[in-house]
Amino acid sequence: MKNERVSKVIPATRGRNKRVKQLKWLAKFTFLAFMCVIISIIALLSYTRMQGPPPMELAFPTQFFANDGSMIDSEEAGQNRTSVSLEEMSPYLVDATIAIEDRKFFSHYGFDIKRIGGAILANVQSGSKEQGASTITQQYARNLYLSHEKTYLRKWNELLYALRLEMNFSKEEILEGYLNTIYYGHGNYGIEAASMHFFGKPAKNLSLAEATMIAGVPKGPSYYSPLNDLDRATSRQHTILTSMVEAGAITEQEADQAKQEKLHFVDQQAPEAQEVAPYFQDHVKALMKKQASLTEEQVKAGGLSVQTTLDPKLQQQAEELIEQHMPENELQVALVAIDPRTNEVKALVGGKDYEDSAYNRATQSKRHPGSTMKPFLYYAALENGFTPMTTFLSEPTSFTFDEGREKYEPSNYNDIYANDYITMLEAISYSDNIFAVKTHLSIGEEQLVQVAESVGLGTLKQLPSLALGAQPVSILDMANAYTALANGGKMKEPVFIKSVADGEGTNVFEQTEEQKQVLRADTTFILTDMMQGVFEPELNSYTSVTGGSVSKKLSHPTAGKSGSTPRDSWMIGYTPQLVTVVWTGYDEKTDINQFTEGQVAKRIWADFMQQAMEDELTLPFTRPSGVVMKTVDPHTGLLSNEACPGGRPTAFLMGTEPLESCSEPEETEPNEKETKPDDGLFRRFFRWIGGNEEESEHWQPRETEER
Repeated sequence: MKNERVSKVIPATRGRNKRVKQLKWLAKFTFLAFMCVIISIIALLSYTRMQGPPPMELAFPTQFFANDGSMIDSEEAGQNRTSVSLEEMSPYLVDATIAIEDRKFFSHYGFDIKRIGGAILANVQSGSKEQGASTITQQYARNLYLSHEKTYLRKWNELLYALRLEMNFSKEEILEGYLNTIYYGHGNYGIEAASMHFFGKPAKNLSLAEATMIAGVPKGPSYYSPLNDLDRATSRQHTILTSMVEAGAITEQEADQAKQEKLHFVDQQAPEAQEVAPYFQDHVKALMKKQASLTEEQVKAGGLSVQTTLDPKLQQQAEELIEQHMPENELQVALVAIDPRTNEVKALVGGKDYEDSAYNRATQSKRHPGSTMKPFLYYAALENGFTPMTTFLSEPTSFTFDEGREKYEPSNYNDIYANDYITMLEAISYSDNIFAVKTHLSIGEEQLVQVAESVGLGTLKQLPSLALGAQPVSILDMANAYTALANGGKMKEPVFIKSVADGEGTNVFEQTEEQKQVLRADTTFILTDMMQGVFEPELNSYTSVTGGSVSKKLSHPTAGKSGSTPRDSWMIGYTPQLVTVVWTGYDEKTDINQFTEGQVAKRIWADFMQQAMEDELTLPFTRPSGVVMKTVDPHTGLLSNEACPGGRPTAFLMGTEPLESCSEPEETEPNEKETKPDDGLFRRFFRWIGGNEEESEHWQPRETEER
């Protein structure tokens, strides 16, 4: 019996011991977690304290200037800002703002844990980031230093700035700054500007009804503006009055009287903001943080003076031409214009409409370049013993690679082939794909990869289709790569910023990189000479040159190359003074309609180059030593004479120029009639409707079939 009692007691004791151990472990874990939280808070507060006070005023914003000294800062253009002290604001306005935006403003330390928790829970339940929990301090921090994008990183930075503000400034200073910087719509920043705009009176004279009407606007400056929708704005005003009653700021009777008061609006028109090169500005700001190691707050409100390379005239021309030529659909565009002598970016457009999409396609997207990759292939070929008169057979061809395990079958545009030997000069002018792939495989696929890397296009894969631009590149990088062709093989990274100076005029950043010789000057000149053939209709043979349709608009010596894939259309061309690239395509995986959209890029480019070069000197491309000019028949590669007159002056490396002249053609029987090969129904149709130009140049059934 005694043993039975013992056997029953022992398990109970063990159970208690186990529970005690669990409780001890839980207590230790809770203590450690609590200590980690305390240490984290101390570390966070110490970090924010060491950062010191951030700049409080927008009175000294960073200013951006074009190369002619004009201001291009879109943040300041067209804005109505007037700062007043807290004592010069209606007490009703102050109380209304606190009641509706942040009732615990005077008791929290920059953030409200309860509101943050509620917002996180709401976002988790909805699967979005729409629910906010920002205090007045956080909103002020965002207005001063950050963007309005809905990301957790921005929220974290907002919290850090809010802590810095709270640790270094009084509540009154923060509230005053907030009310002087918040956006009230119609171009008005700050309560004084808003009060004058809506009611034609200073902020200190606002009645309770007027103050609560204005206090409701910042939640949605367009949505809650009484000038846009009075009923909606009035509903918001009543919500604020109720909130003020609940907060004890006013009585029920005062709220009722304010609801009955008839308001009189004056709607003083503020000047509309004029966005000057917004895509360009965005990239400049990103570079200031990346290259000059400036913080977000310094970039936005550091009182800096930023001298940029933008040419306002060229920028305006680019934007106007894009508006003129782009169809009214989802087709997008990018344009970059660079001075090859300095690599300074003179104009940049990253999309059709910045307000509709701030995504910068010129700098942020990567697209397949199509045949605009071919010049770098032909440079490599010239470096490996080819000349402008090197020939290959242009005919349908199936290529094998990977030791015979893979097959590649590109085709020419619309399956048009010479079915004969053509020269490299003709191949680049007609954009013959078979010639390009044969060249690529004959010199070794690594050669094009090396040239592409040397001009800043990155490391590309060694594939046969690389000759036809089947790997994506940045539009800005492609434009800058062509500056090496326009500038005798010299280039450097694209330049957007000439200098950044602080408020005292001391330079804090300058781009001092020198241009480097990345390509041979003589080979580059020969390539440029061939690329001028793209705009020479007299070279037309079995097909037409790809730039013939716009050649009459070019008043200066110009070289270039078009390119296309089913989803991309490119035109890149240059003079000694300017390189311009225009790309068009869809953001989503949508093919271009080649009949209605395929020529848009070329038309924008041609009109832009015509206007940009109008007042420029007519300068030839500088011919380096070691290059000779010979007049040759571009179809046979032989020196021109009476047997084949009308030859083309063409550049050659000394010692590689042709020595043999054309011979007299054999005489035929008097009654023998020459027959002309059938051009094919498609080509005859286009000649019938207006010439043999390449209006459908870019239409290909497969992505690697370029022109």
